[in-house]
Amino acid sequence: MKKVLFFFAMAATALTVAAAPAPTMKAMGPPPPKPIPANYVAVSPCVPGMGVHYIDPKTFPASPIYGTYQGKPVFTEVMVTPKDLSAGKSWDNVLRPLPGFTIDHVDIDFEPHGHPGMTFPHYDIHAYYVPHAVHMKYCPGPGM
Repeated sequence: MKKVLFFFAMAATALTVAAAPAPTMKAMGPPPPKPIPANYVAVSPCVPGMGVHYIDPKTFPASPIYGTYQGKPVFTEVMVTPKDLSAGKSWDNVLRPLPGFTIDHVDIDFEPHGHPGMTFPHYDIHAYYVPHAVHMKYCPGPGM
Protein backbone atom coordinates (compact mmCIF):
# COMPACT_ATOMS: atom_id res chain seq x y z
CA MET A 1 0.00 0.00 0.00
CA LYS A 2 2.88 2.40 0.75
CA LYS A 3 4.14 1.95 -2.82
CA VAL A 4 0.75 2.83 -4.26
CA LEU A 5 0.45 5.88 -2.00
CA PHE A 6 3.96 6.99 -2.97
CA PHE A 7 3.08 6.82 -6.68
CA PHE A 8 -0.09 8.80 -6.28
CA ALA A 9 1.52 11.35 -3.98
CA MET A 10 4.12 11.98 -6.69
CA ALA A 11 1.45 12.16 -9.40
CA ALA A 12 -1.09 14.18 -7.40
CA THR A 13 -0.18 17.46 -9.05
CA ALA A 14 -0.85 15.95 -12.46
CA LEU A 15 -4.03 14.02 -11.73
CA THR A 16 -7.54 14.94 -10.63
CA VAL A 17 -10.41 12.95 -9.18
CA ALA A 18 -11.93 10.58 -11.74
CA ALA A 19 -15.18 12.55 -11.96
CA ALA A 20 -13.36 15.73 -12.98
CA PRO A 21 -12.55 16.69 -16.57
CA ALA A 22 -9.44 15.12 -18.07
CA PRO A 23 -6.33 16.88 -16.74
CA THR A 24 -3.74 18.59 -18.88
CA MET A 25 -0.55 16.59 -18.54
CA LYS A 26 3.14 17.26 -19.08
CA ALA A 27 5.52 14.40 -19.70
CA MET A 28 8.03 13.88 -16.86
CA GLY A 29 10.68 12.60 -19.24
CA PRO A 30 11.30 11.12 -22.65
CA PRO A 31 8.48 9.58 -24.71
CA PRO A 32 7.31 6.16 -23.53
CA PRO A 33 9.17 3.10 -24.77
CA LYS A 34 7.48 0.99 -27.43
CA PRO A 35 4.99 -0.65 -27.44
CA ILE A 36 3.39 1.84 -25.01
CA PRO A 37 1.27 4.17 -27.18
CA ALA A 38 2.98 7.47 -28.04
CA ASN A 39 0.12 9.53 -26.52
CA TYR A 40 0.97 8.21 -23.02
CA VAL A 41 3.03 10.34 -20.60
CA ALA A 42 5.04 9.44 -17.50
CA VAL A 43 3.33 10.55 -14.29
CA SER A 44 5.64 9.07 -11.68
CA PRO A 45 9.25 8.47 -10.91
CA CYS A 46 10.27 4.84 -10.44
CA VAL A 47 7.92 3.53 -7.71
CA PRO A 48 9.36 0.80 -5.45
CA GLY A 49 8.06 -2.62 -6.45
CA MET A 50 6.39 -1.28 -9.60
CA GLY A 51 8.32 1.09 -11.87
CA VAL A 52 7.44 4.26 -13.81
CA HIS A 53 3.72 4.81 -14.52
CA TYR A 54 2.35 6.09 -17.86
CA ILE A 55 -1.18 7.31 -18.55
CA ASP A 56 -3.14 8.67 -21.50
CA PRO A 57 -3.97 12.15 -20.12
CA LYS A 58 -6.99 12.52 -22.41
CA THR A 59 -8.73 9.31 -21.31
CA PHE A 60 -7.43 8.63 -17.77
CA PRO A 61 -8.86 7.00 -15.63
CA ALA A 62 -10.91 5.14 -18.25
CA SER A 63 -7.80 3.88 -20.06
CA PRO A 64 -5.19 1.44 -18.74
CA ILE A 65 -2.04 2.60 -16.99
CA TYR A 66 1.24 1.08 -18.20
CA GLY A 67 4.41 0.63 -16.17
CA THR A 68 8.05 0.28 -17.09
CA TYR A 69 11.33 -0.50 -15.40
CA GLN A 70 14.62 0.53 -16.99
CA GLY A 71 12.75 1.32 -20.21
CA LYS A 72 11.01 -2.07 -20.49
CA PRO A 73 7.23 -2.51 -20.09
CA VAL A 74 6.40 -4.54 -16.97
CA PHE A 75 2.67 -4.12 -16.23
CA THR A 76 -0.79 -2.99 -17.23
CA GLU A 77 -2.98 -1.46 -14.50
CA VAL A 78 -6.65 -0.55 -14.17
CA MET A 79 -8.52 1.02 -11.26
CA VAL A 80 -12.04 -0.19 -10.48
CA THR A 81 -14.51 1.22 -7.95
CA PRO A 82 -16.67 -0.95 -5.67
CA LYS A 83 -19.63 1.11 -6.90
CA ASP A 84 -19.01 0.00 -10.49
CA LEU A 85 -18.59 -3.62 -9.38
CA SER A 86 -21.80 -3.63 -7.33
CA ALA A 87 -23.68 -1.95 -10.19
CA GLY A 88 -22.74 -4.88 -12.41
CA LYS A 89 -20.45 -2.92 -14.72
CA SER A 90 -18.41 -5.07 -17.09
CA TRP A 91 -15.01 -4.41 -18.60
CA ASP A 92 -14.08 -6.26 -21.75
CA ASN A 93 -10.45 -6.78 -22.65
CA VAL A 94 -9.08 -3.89 -20.53
CA LEU A 95 -6.49 -5.79 -18.50
CA ARG A 96 -4.43 -7.15 -21.35
CA PRO A 97 -0.70 -7.10 -21.89
CA LEU A 98 0.99 -4.83 -24.36
CA PRO A 99 1.79 -6.45 -27.73
CA GLY A 100 4.67 -8.92 -27.41
CA PHE A 101 4.19 -9.47 -23.66
CA THR A 102 2.30 -12.00 -21.54
CA ILE A 103 0.83 -11.66 -18.07
CA ASP A 104 2.73 -13.56 -15.39
CA HIS A 105 0.39 -12.71 -12.48
CA VAL A 106 -2.19 -10.19 -11.24
CA ASP A 107 -2.02 -8.25 -7.96
CA ILE A 108 -5.19 -6.62 -6.61
CA ASP A 109 -5.00 -4.01 -3.84
CA PHE A 110 -8.09 -2.49 -2.23
CA GLU A 111 -7.69 1.17 -1.30
CA PRO A 112 -10.59 1.71 1.17
CA HIS A 113 -9.94 5.45 1.50
CA GLY A 114 -8.49 6.01 -1.95
CA HIS A 115 -5.27 7.95 -2.42
CA PRO A 116 -4.17 11.17 -4.11
CA GLY A 117 -5.28 11.08 -7.73
CA MET A 118 -8.25 8.82 -6.95
CA THR A 119 -9.53 9.88 -3.53
CA PHE A 120 -12.40 7.44 -3.14
CA PRO A 121 -12.50 3.67 -2.47
CA HIS A 122 -11.25 1.55 -5.38
CA TYR A 123 -9.17 -1.44 -6.40
CA ASP A 124 -5.76 -1.09 -8.04
CA ILE A 125 -5.34 -4.08 -10.36
CA HIS A 126 -1.85 -4.70 -11.76
CA ALA A 127 -1.22 -7.36 -14.41
CA TYR A 128 2.55 -7.92 -14.27
CA TYR A 129 4.57 -9.34 -17.14
CA VAL A 130 7.36 -10.46 -14.78
CA PRO A 131 7.34 -12.70 -11.67
CA HIS A 132 6.38 -11.12 -8.35
CA ALA A 133 9.86 -11.64 -6.88
CA VAL A 134 11.35 -9.74 -9.83
CA HIS A 135 9.20 -6.58 -9.71
CA MET A 136 9.42 -6.40 -5.91
CA LYS A 137 13.13 -5.56 -6.39
CA TYR A 138 12.43 -2.59 -8.68
CA CYS A 139 13.39 0.89 -7.47
CA PRO A 140 14.17 -0.10 -3.90
CA GLY A 141 13.19 2.62 -1.50
CA PRO A 142 13.88 3.24 2.17
CA GLY A 143 13.26 0.17 4.27
CA MET A 144 13.07 -2.21 1.31
